[in-house]
Amino acid sequence: SSHCGSVNLVRSGRKQPQLITASAEGQARPPRISRYPPGAGSIRPLVRDALPSEPDRGPTLSSNIRPLPQDPPVSSSSAHQVLARKWRPRDFDSLVGQDTVVRALRHALDNNRLHHAYLLTGTRGVGKTTIARIIAKALNCETGVSSRPCGRCSACVGVDTGRFPDYVEMDAASNRKVEEMTVVLENAAYAPGIGRFKVFVIDEVHMLSTHAFNAMLKTLEEPPPHVVFVLATTDPQKVPVTVLSRCMQFGLRNMSAASVAEHLDKVLVAEGIAFEGPALALIGKAAAGSMRDALSLLDQAIALGAGEVSEATVREMLGAVDDQVVPQLLERVIEADAPGLVALTDAMAAGNAPFGQVLQAMAQELQRIALAQVTPAMPHPMASRIAADDVQVFYQAAIHGARDLPLAPDPQTGFLMALLRMLAFRAQAGEKPGDREAGRPPPSGGRPSPSPMDARPAAATGRGAPPPTLRGTGTQVGPEGRDGRDGRDGRDGRDGRDGRPVPPWERAAPSGRGAAAEPATPLAGRSSGMQRSTAPGAAAGAVAQAGSPGKVHAVPPAATPAQPIVDDSVEPGAAVDFDGNWPELVASLTVLGTTREMLRQSDLVHFAGNRFELRVPVRPLTDPAIVARAADALGQRFGRPVRLEVTLGDTSGRDTAAARATEARRQREADAVDSIQGDPFVRELIDGFGATIVPDSIKPHEGESR
Repeated sequence: SSHCGSVNLVRSGRKQPQLITASAEGQARPPRISRYPPGAGSIRPLVRDALPSEPDRGPTLSSNIRPLPQDPPVSSSSAHQVLARKWRPRDFDSLVGQDTVVRALRHALDNNRLHHAYLLTGTRGVGKTTIARIIAKALNCETGVSSRPCGRCSACVGVDTGRFPDYVEMDAASNRKVEEMTVVLENAAYAPGIGRFKVFVIDEVHMLSTHAFNAMLKTLEEPPPHVVFVLATTDPQKVPVTVLSRCMQFGLRNMSAASVAEHLDKVLVAEGIAFEGPALALIGKAAAGSMRDALSLLDQAIALGAGEVSEATVREMLGAVDDQVVPQLLERVIEADAPGLVALTDAMAAGNAPFGQVLQAMAQELQRIALAQVTPAMPHPMASRIAADDVQVFYQAAIHGARDLPLAPDPQTGFLMALLRMLAFRAQAGEKPGDREAGRPPPSGGRPSPSPMDARPAAATGRGAPPPTLRGTGTQVGPEGRDGRDGRDGRDGRDGRDGRPVPPWERAAPSGRGAAAEPATPLAGRSSGMQRSTAPGAAAGAVAQAGSPGKVHAVPPAATPAQPIVDDSVEPGAAVDFDGNWPELVASLTVLGTTREMLRQSDLVHFAGNRFELRVPVRPLTDPAIVARAADALGQRFGRPVRLEVTLGDTSGRDTAAARATEARRQREADAVDSIQGDPFVRELIDGFGATIVPDSIKPHEGESR
């Protein structure tokens, strides 16, 4: 037939393959055989369907056979290798940041004190696999076993290229079963093929199964003399102790940002790439101690910068904070420029700024300011403009704001609230950093200037003037005696020294939570110039006592704020009838809860006129609300206002109501034991039947008195 299709079929089997051609009618005919000898060229059969056959032109190459197309040659100069692979260290001299490990391995290799199993631990990109390859080259180098392999012999080149038969590098994450580990252990029994040692590197060894670990224990403990195991892991806590005890463990440390930047400098100089120094510092910080991450980021920066590494490009790539942002924020905080802070925050949000990194950068800048304040050799332009305690408060606000940023409704809100918290706890405007330390009063006529938190007028609250403050406790007691409130709008209390708000972490612990007791102030050392002032109409308030932190005063409403009352004076007709028996007085009061407990635990230090000075053992009992309620109870007991002062101190061995109650209970227990043991019936049981009294089983009947 003049029109036929040719189909090439190859029969598999031991016989010689035959070419069968089928005609259009489906009848088989002998194949057309080329007269060219076999191997005349690189040819391959082609499949052609439903195409007209060409006329026979004699002994020529069949039209359905043509030479195999060849791939275009690849120039070695056009192949790009990433920097992390190109600049992988080939010897111990080029290894960066692992001096301790390198020194130990050098001594072991040079002095022939090799261990049969090494465990390398550390985070990603610190050199675990690199050190394993250097060990393999040092053991099998043709120049001999040493800590300086030549890097040019067949063994060194084979290890670097992954073609050395006696170097086996496996991934435990994908070969974690006991069957796969058995293959490795069986291979370890045979002598090396061309090298001195067989080196088995197991990366991420903590991914092995329990059965795989158990299978390798015996070989890992006593391997053949020609086998060295190098195990690498990022999580040594998951490696069984039985494996750890069989290995020499080296912990690889994260590299510092400075050492990473220095190494990147050398890489770019060798590569002939233009760069800026601050850009490398940013990459070194972003790498978080991993050299591989740093080189990968450097590759990305080169690609983004079209062959150059600039600071602006790296900041854009990493989303890093501009160096001018943090000083601008601190400047506005110092000047109490709340509108400026809001405007700057909005501008940062428009630029998609990383608010968490900004807060961390602020914390670092504040740390440098604090260091400059105590170290004159490290000056900072803002060190003289911020008080030392304000620096600490701002630092705490920054780190706590960064920590709580995921809890905020959105990052911008959390960031702005952290800045406003700094404003709320900043020093008063115009106050110099050394004023508070030197005891100088703040500006504006000796009265603290109002904080942004105090912008509301007093008339807006409907309560009149705010109550006095407490020194050392960080809280206020309002007319109602509420815990930690100022009696107006529930805000935190303010420090009596300068009128500024006290941060939450410096406030006194509320009742029932406990806090460390402050040292007591001796009564004899009290200054005679102490004064107290109260708000008009307040049933009970708190006053500040200069030089006596931790003291709380409850003041009667009879005191007039315009005329300060000296602490040791007694108003005419204000003295109360008290015989000095404080425990008996406490037992007669009808108070409950923490107020009763404070009075029971307190020791009467001094009494004069209508003023009681008490000492309590723990700080929560000095809570202003508790002191106010106790003063009210004493006032009701005597029928006239009472002044109550509470300090912290040791009350052990003192005559307190609690001590008397404890002693009375102990006496009742002793009397109960004597009564039981002296009972005739009990004595008959003990003497006649050998009975015994169970210790601590005798309990006295609780009476009304306690």
